[in-house]
Amino acid sequence: MKKILIPLAMVVVLALVPFIGVQYLGMSYLFGVIIPYAAVALFVAGFFYRMVDWLGRPVPYNITSTCGQEQSLEWIKQDSIESPSKPWHAAVRVLMEVFLFRSLFRNNKAELRKGPDLVYGSAKWLWLGGLVFHWSLLVIVLRHARFFFVMTPGFADSLEQMDSFFDITLPAFYLTDALVLSAITFLFVRRVTDAKMRIISLPTDYFPLFLLGGIVGAGVLMRYIAKVDVMPVKDQMLRLMSFSFEPPGEIGTLFYVHLFLVCVLLLYFPFSKLVHMGAIFLSPTRTMLNNSREKMHVNPWRKPMRIRTYGEYEDDYREKMKKAKLPIEKE
Repeated sequence: MKKILIPLAMVVVLALVPFIGVQYLGMSYLFGVIIPYAAVALFVAGFFYRMVDWLGRPVPYNITSTCGQEQSLEWIKQDSIESPSKPWHAAVRVLMEVFLFRSLFRNNKAELRKGPDLVYGSAKWLWLGGLVFHWSLLVIVLRHARFFFVMTPGFADSLEQMDSFFDITLPAFYLTDALVLSAITFLFVRRVTDAKMRIISLPTDYFPLFLLGGIVGAGVLMRYIAKVDVMPVKDQMLRLMSFSFEPPGEIGTLFYVHLFLVCVLLLYFPFSKLVHMGAIFLSPTRTMLNNSREKMHVNPWRKPMRIRTYGEYEDDYREKMKKAKLPIEKE
């Protein structure tokens, strides 16, 4: 239970910090200017460091993950995506992972039934939950582009119209708001109700879910309940984009809670599992070609070894071998 309560309490405390700081201590400049700049700078530096560090790690062997027929004889059909032999095969494979979660779609669950019988079955709920979660977050982030440009980009307008096509509330209800909250709830409930997942889950697995839930929750509250004027918000975002250190205008306290939690996410991102966003493009198991039959992969760490023949060995130990009455080839 501590694995859940501790990260939840951390997110609650993090949300209270800007609320108290702005509402009662007048620290809007700290939470509206200084912390966002510092968070973005550390995020960029940390993310760049992790990518450069991974790129510098040597991969001495061909370790491509494959589960299909590799390139062989001409009359044997190759599975170019599962066993890539050309760079564009590997590129398609990675992009299908990024946009469609292809390997997760094919994930199966195994259960031990009475007998004992090991039964395999389809497990598509995790794939669907992950897909909804990531795509909803992407749409929400792209929608927020309207706050960072004087003229709203065309793609942001199009996404906003598609996202609010229900048009059942005022302001318009965004479908992705409901979807991302549902996906976060599903991912949390899955970890709690599944005994195996509950055992292997760590506080670092729950913290990002609670943090993202807090960010989305604060955004939903600002839009539908404790409504915040978006014009001062856009003015402040444009100031930040122009590297201006002018103090922010009059904005509701809930905005600073939302912004501060986003900054915490940016700071946490490069040093957590969330950095898989960039790591997927560098993963050798996905990006390498399965061409070990046509190209020899030599371990760069292997040092030249001196070969010692049996004759040389016998020359060194002949007298001792004679005393031990061992057979020798030369007297």
